[in-house]
Amino acid sequence: MATRPHRTEAPPTAGLPPRWGDLWPTAPRRGRLERQAAAFVGVDDVQAECSGTAALVVALTAMHRLSGRRVVVVPAYTCPLVAIAVAHCGLELRLCDLAPGSIDFDAQALARACDRDVLAVLPTHLAGRVADVATAVALARAVGAFVIEDAAQAFGARRERRSVGLDGDAGFFSLAVGKGLTTYEGGLLVSADASLRRELWRTSREIVPWRLDWELRRSLELLGYHACYRPSLLRLAYGAPLRRALRRGDPVAAVGDDFPMRIPLHTLGRWRRNVGARAFARLAAFVADCTLRARRRRERLAAIAGVEVLGDPGGAEGTWPFLLLQLADEATRDAILARLWGEGSGVSRLFIHALPDYPYLRGVVAAADVPNARRFAATTLTISNSPWLDDADFESICTVIGQELLAARAPTP
Repeated sequence: MATRPHRTEAPPTAGLPPRWGDLWPTAPRRGRLERQAAAFVGVDDVQAECSGTAALVVALTAMHRLSGRRVVVVPAYTCPLVAIAVAHCGLELRLCDLAPGSIDFDAQALARACDRDVLAVLPTHLAGRVADVATAVALARAVGAFVIEDAAQAFGARRERRSVGLDGDAGFFSLAVGKGLTTYEGGLLVSADASLRRELWRTSREIVPWRLDWELRRSLELLGYHACYRPSLLRLAYGAPLRRALRRGDPVAAVGDDFPMRIPLHTLGRWRRNVGARAFARLAAFVADCTLRARRRRERLAAIAGVEVLGDPGGAEGTWPFLLLQLADEATRDAILARLWGEGSGVSRLFIHALPDYPYLRGVVAAADVPNARRFAATTLTISNSPWLDDADFESICTVIGQELLAARAPTP
């Protein structure tokens, strides 16, 4: 039995609420977007691109020019855009399974995947959690490969007070909707290596053109986002398409995993950079608020037997766009989703499948034996960490989860 739909809609992730004042056309006194981002991350410079995926394309292209290698090792459970980006660059995708119940690479599988053909390895700070980058760096260095940290969902995450994205050769963050700070679409590319930063800049100038059509489109979408990203209108802008997709049995469309196979490359326009720069003044406080709320809610979920909420290793603090829960089995997970997904409560899924299991990716992702990634996809769900999901609604979610876990443990008559 489904719960009653909410009158308002909680977004699936904790996006920084926009303000109309962010749309003022000039740059704020704090400085341009790249300057503020560099100070936030703790580097000399940050490179802005039109999306996190575009930032990955620039990094892969630059590294391929430097080494000539072609193989890119990625987690078997990650955003489909990663596979599309590798194909866009004309490179070869090599999947690596996850460690059981983890976002990290399986270390033994990664060691087998790393050879002298590998261009880059992509440890991924999935769901804002801080991933094991050290193992990827050690194995990549042994074969002369680069490491690119996929921190698309982790802008603000840190290990020992050092930003993620800096332990490998390069890292990238997404400024897409729902990722915290947004320019509607946008991305930031970072590197602690000055010589590599210069190569990344050269590559971007060569392969990323100015496109007025794309900039106008993204600017209109950003205006629409400012108008609609509020609980009263999200029910139409986000909730209605979600429920249509669920009614027709299309979970891939419901979470937005159905990406086009072509990646648009174009310069991030000055006005959208200024919008991001103005919002930046609120980002640190927003990340801190999300962290405190997530800690409280993790404690509540931990009191429910059978629920594991993924966290961070010692000395690390990720960002919390949502809480990522793992259940014991797919049937229990699906029973919870049957009552909560699409009801406006902020409960959803991350990526629907392991990469080999998306039918539309079959031209770019080969079949692979990745049981841990498949189990992760089948047993996880997400709960929004948006400030618009209040404590009463969160408690209702916990009640449903507890009821379904109790039902799953009940003896069969």
